[in-house]
Amino acid sequence: MIRIAALQMHPARLDTGTNLDRIESAARSAAQAGATLLVTPELGVNSYGGGRKILDLAEPSDGPIVNRLAKIARQTGVATVASFAEKADDTVYNSAVYTDGTSTPSVYRKSHLYGEYERGLFSPAHPSTCLFTHRGMRVGMLICYDVEFPENVRRLAVAGAEMVLVPTATPKGSSGTFIAEKMIPVRAFENQIFIAYANNTGRDSNFVYAGQSVIVAPDGALLASAGSEEEILIADIDPVLYTRSQSANPYLSDL
Repeated sequence: MIRIAALQMHPARLDTGTNLDRIESAARSAAQAGATLLVTPELGVNSYGGGRKILDLAEPSDGPIVNRLAKIARQTGVATVASFAEKADDTVYNSAVYTDGTSTPSVYRKSHLYGEYERGLFSPAHPSTCLFTHRGMRVGMLICYDVEFPENVRRLAVAGAEMVLVPTATPKGSSGTFIAEKMIPVRAFENQIFIAYANNTGRDSNFVYAGQSVIVAPDGALLASAGSEEEILIADIDPVLYTRSQSANPYLSDL
């Protein structure tokens, strides 16, 4: 069993330093609660609504942002998944990184960009199977809109993921509520995996965010959920408790 945390966060616009400080504070709080893994929102390092100025903040995956996240993980004992604008040669991706501070970071690049806003800033990556091991558990990553395509989650589950972490920037409104309350539990249930969905909250100059972050079990049950304010969710992840559900709903073995 592992204990995880999800940070629902109102990032400071285009202020990487302040946002990394906020993530460090959340990691320390997560450590005090006994968590060993923290997932944070989509582009929480740079701020999702920063517009084209986000591109000026883009860094390679071995740059200062990821190095700072690795340092936070080493100092707190809490591995972190954080989303940032990743620069690779002449291309900028909407990316997420997992780092535990000791092993080589795992980087996932968003494949399904949402709307003209994202397509005007980032390049889409080819859908990929990004898996890493945390405390003996196989974990995958997706970003926001990616999780709304069932093929993406199923690909990770078939590859052996027991949990999928999803930094997101879902806007406030009926669709955002439906995704958090209905779609994410269904994705977990139909693949018999855990999903942690960490959203931005508040507003910036471009968007108003839904909040409503959730951590969901393989049987579709909510392990933790947030409202509309900044909050750290904590949940215990124990696959052994869900073997009965997996036996009753053997979707993967029956494919």
